[in-house]
Amino acid sequence: MQERALAQVIEPILGDFGLELDALDVTPVGRRAVVRVTVDGDGPEGKGPLLDDIASASRAVSAALDESDTVGDAPFTLEMSSRGVSKPLTHPKHYRRNTGRLVKLWLGDAELEGRIVGAEDDAVALDVKGEVTKYLLDDITKAVIQVEMNRKED
Repeated sequence: MQERALAQVIEPILGDFGLELDALDVTPVGRRAVVRVTVDGDGPEGKGPLLDDIASASRAVSAALDESDTVGDAPFTLEMSSRGVSKPLTHPKHYRRNTGRLVKLWLGDAELEGRIVGAEDDAVALDVKGEVTKYLLDDITKAVIQVEMNRKED
């Protein structure tokens, strides 16, 4: 199975559900292949895709792959999921979709933690201990959302 050919089948279907293909990985496992599809998207409130949307898209993608020549007769298992919070933020849309969340940034050797209060095409604004500062995305070497178990909503 070629990932490029699979992506050409999968991407239009995801688009119908308001989702984007974030990553595609095909791993041979014995006589089968595991097709892992990671999706992203704005969702109804701009905060990422909903589980119901991913489930509906998964059923549609599975049916399309069953009918597609790209898979052939090879048995496969489809796994579809969202990006999750553990994946680094790499694009402006990732910062935008996580507005309001706590993030840890690496700027060269320095690390800082703050709440995303805004995002533009080239920068992100963070509230760090009450002070809002913009950071250029080109200066950020890594950014990861921090999980908050007991966060009180503003």
